[in-house]
Amino acid sequence: LVGKTLLVYPEQGLGDFIQFCRYVPLLEQLGTQIVLEVRPPLLAIMATLAGNFTRVETGKPLPNFDYYCPLMSLPLAFKTTMDTIPVQIPYLYTDPDKQLAWRERLGEKTKPRIGLVWSGSTSHIKDPIRSIPLKLFEPLFKLPFEFHSLQKEIRREDTAFIARSGAIITNHHLLADFSDTGALIDAMDLVISVDTSVAHLAGALGKKLWLLLPFMPDFRWLLDRKDSPWYPTATLFRQPTIDDWQSVIDELDNKLSETI
Repeated sequence: LVGKTLLVYPEQGLGDFIQFCRYVPLLEQLGTQIVLEVRPPLLAIMATLAGNFTRVETGKPLPNFDYYCPLMSLPLAFKTTMDTIPVQIPYLYTDPDKQLAWRERLGEKTKPRIGLVWSGSTSHIKDPIRSIPLKLFEPLFKLPFEFHSLQKEIRREDTAFIARSGAIITNHHLLADFSDTGALIDAMDLVISVDTSVAHLAGALGKKLWLLLPFMPDFRWLLDRKDSPWYPTATLFRQPTIDDWQSVIDELDNKLSETI
């Protein structure tokens, strides 16, 4: 690969891209010229990934290259083991100007701020087992925290609950891409999220993350552990039995109450 040009392209979801883009700087260290194809919502945040490689928006013309590799195959190419996972956190960063803009919008902080993601895309094949009805979080909203939605999309039934309860501040109209979401995450003291791309972004930024997982989670979260070898700042909250989100909410309630 020395002196060659390698195209790395996305073939899975946005969260997958955020998790495994950490391998791209390692490729560059091998003496390889990298062309990284990036989907539009990630372009701005990927500009903060270390390296001198070329970033090309998906759908735009590509420069010449010698070899290509899908991003999700890089852990295999590097013969990754549990002991060799790259965990230089953070490896993505937020725009200082956007950080300042969020601080001005949010105003003076009077209580700890928690960013919340309770559901993902409805088109995701595993959405029924990973998303949680917002109303289940109602006990948490009685605690002395300021809750902010980190979601770009909010479902109709959840919009009704938010309007009725007034318990969570929505910001979706201000989230154009992941650099906006990242800057809002930076303003939070804690991110609580189901298994979505925002959870990966919080982990990549080095933000304190509480991740809510179904009984049978995605492969990357492993089993029977509260931590993640991919994201050192993450704590995992798992369903004890299939479809039992109530136990997860109860555990969250207890854990948050301990911090008061």
